[in-house]
Amino acid sequence: MTTSYLLLGSNLGDRAAHLAQARYDLATTAGRVAAASALYETAAWGLEDQPAFLNQVLAVETTLDAPTLLAACLAAEQQQGRERQVRWGARTLDVDILLFGQEIMATPTLTVPHPALPTRRFALVPLAELAPQLVHPQLHHTIAELLAACPDPLEVKQL
Repeated sequence: MTTSYLLLGSNLGDRAAHLAQARYDLATTAGRVAAASALYETAAWGLEDQPAFLNQVLAVETTLDAPTLLAACLAAEQQQGRERQVRWGARTLDVDILLFGQEIMATPTLTVPHPALPTRRFALVPLAELAPQLVHPQLHHTIAELLAACPDPLEVKQL
């Protein structure tokens, strides 16, 4: 059993409903959702001229390997009508694998830990809610320490 931390995000349609459906879908396909952070709202990052995002982090206990978990995440996105047209564009659902146990891997389709995690407050805030003392397997700092040092200026508001 591996504990994986997944970041859910949505900025189109009923954002909270998309996240709720993703939690259900992932619980049925990926493993047991052991914990879920609160919902957080953040202005769009990267491509800024779009609606604000709702984000949430899930701790999922899974027997899947990382590539199979990624497939479950992509299937959850498709269930919510995700269309990949513009990088960092608006979306009904985005599911990223932030951490997969203590594994470090880089393939053409998946890199864990997520390489942008230390620079994205919208991912670190909900992750720190669930696992502030978790140590990043590459950087050897806790999530709380990464959040304290995060250069991202965007406000992350808990709903």
